[in-house]
Amino acid sequence: MAKEFASRSDLAEKKTSFIEIGRGLYAFTAEGDPNSGVIIGDDSVMVIEAQATPRLAGKVIEEIQKVTDKPITHLVLTHYHAVRVLGASAFNAREIIMSETARGMVVERGQEDWDSEFNRFPRLFEGHESIPGLTWPTTTFNGRMTVYLGNRKIDIMQIGRAHTAGDAVVWVPDEQVMFTGDIVEYKSACYCGDGHFEDWQETLDVVESFQPEAIAPGRGDALTGERMVTAGLDGTREFLDATYLPVVRVASRNGTLKEAWDAVRANCDDSFGDYAIYEHCLPFNVTRAYDEARGVDTPRIWTAERDIKMWTELQG
Repeated sequence: MAKEFASRSDLAEKKTSFIEIGRGLYAFTAEGDPNSGVIIGDDSVMVIEAQATPRLAGKVIEEIQKVTDKPITHLVLTHYHAVRVLGASAFNAREIIMSETARGMVVERGQEDWDSEFNRFPRLFEGHESIPGLTWPTTTFNGRMTVYLGNRKIDIMQIGRAHTAGDAVVWVPDEQVMFTGDIVEYKSACYCGDGHFEDWQETLDVVESFQPEAIAPGRGDALTGERMVTAGLDGTREFLDATYLPVVRVASRNGTLKEAWDAVRANCDDSFGDYAIYEHCLPFNVTRAYDEARGVDTPRIWTAERDIKMWTELQG
């Protein structure tokens, strides 16, 4: 097994796609790299997820300009992770929207997360010199807020803990389309290092209750039509259970973190080993699952130093 994080050797540029998933609704995808979403209203544009750097955000902006000349006025950040938010300055949006919980996580652990991810994702942070600093919202909400782009109604909602405690989804009712952030993935590993396994399945139930006709997931292809939406939801559920349940069994007998790691590898490698960012996510997923199975409700803060210590322990 490689003695460095898998993401450090993932240096190949990804092919991007810009797919219309509803009237005036688009998913920007990049072969397992972080996705962004676009909502075109009557007179302006909302973007969901800012990418890791202004350089990468520029790729999203280029695609938007191919389909509309309306200004980008709103930027929604579904959670606080650096690879999702640090490109925000490129959009020059007058409103940057986060849940109040997500903003609190920027305060609590935003810089540590940036340092941790920067050390692990050299390709995503190319051009990092242009990042002006931590991204702060101009607008926050608790539970739910509604934005109108002209007559187009957009609901931004917290529907439960999942990928983080502060996750938000964006629902466009006129097309029954949902932008889920990293609550849903498609053929990409869920990153669970700051997650809540025991809440995540119920949060997916809420997503499903909206009966979306299309979903723009956090990573992987856009999900259009009932078959693809179902595949995305079911695949996410299966990945979460396959990761968490072996760890619960190890923790219940006071087994070690390394034993939990071995149990998850035995259970998941054959089914999910070809998923995007699987090897990158695995150590963080197992460590968080081990904590949660032993009653640690709030994910511990990842730092560059903690990353290395954990990785070294798992190599033993």
